[in-house]
Amino acid sequence: MGSPCELQLFAEDDALARRAAEAAMADVARLEARYSRYRDDSLLAEINRVAALGGEIEVDAETASLLDYAATCHAQSDGLFDITSGVLRHAWRFSEGRLPKARELEALLSRIGWQRLEWRAPTLRFPTPGLELDFGGVVKEYAADRAATLCREAGIVGGVVNLGGDIRVIGPRADGSPWRIGIKHPRREHAMLDSLELSHGALATSGDYERCMVVAGQRYGHVLNPKSGWPVRHLASVSVVAEFCVVAGSASTIAMLKEEQGPAWLAALGLPHLWVDVHGEVGGTLA
Repeated sequence: MGSPCELQLFAEDDALARRAAEAAMADVARLEARYSRYRDDSLLAEINRVAALGGEIEVDAETASLLDYAATCHAQSDGLFDITSGVLRHAWRFSEGRLPKARELEALLSRIGWQRLEWRAPTLRFPTPGLELDFGGVVKEYAADRAATLCREAGIVGGVVNLGGDIRVIGPRADGSPWRIGIKHPRREHAMLDSLELSHGALATSGDYERCMVVAGQRYGHVLNPKSGWPVRHLASVSVVAEFCVVAGSASTIAMLKEEQGPAWLAALGLPHLWVDVHGEVGGTLA
């Protein structure tokens, strides 16, 4: 998943814990193999080869459900949550510490737009050649939900799944107490913005601090607006609590993408949340 992953389980015996952990880890590995953009043999790579030529492909039920969710997020975000926008990473190379040229972004923006493809399950069709899908904003959170479900089905009643900060709680600790989860401060290294207690549900955070660069004193994060091609610049961090990690993750990302309208959108959404903007102002129902 391209990030540190952790699984903590409470079980009656070691064998039960090991079986559950192995099932969960195997499924996370399966999803990474299917939807990784870094593997030439992944299902996503196959889809993108078809997309590059402007063809069509039939997908399985699991992939169809992810596409349906992506379509819902695109609609709910007014087109800001767009799984075709991953092509922008070709211009934004944060490890190089340089800003992209305007012509680079213009060329990529012409290849972005969920409306440019046709999705009618089970067929995914690309009338416009050159599109590229990226499930990075959905699959890790989906994998956390799947791992938690598999652990519960194996007999685990208490535990937590943490896939690079996307967290799904299986159940409370052995003594019945909740898990205390810290939320990283977006500007102070090794410091917490806040912490909260969870016995069930999920927590996900989006921010401008994990993958970013600073050029001429200005911070540029990895959450990119698919309409402009540029990083968001209003909210520094958004954390959302929901029943499912995939919902918490997409909600936090959409709020980041909505910039100044993000806090109001979160308030209307009705999920517990915490945000901090680039000026250090903190708000939300968890503040």
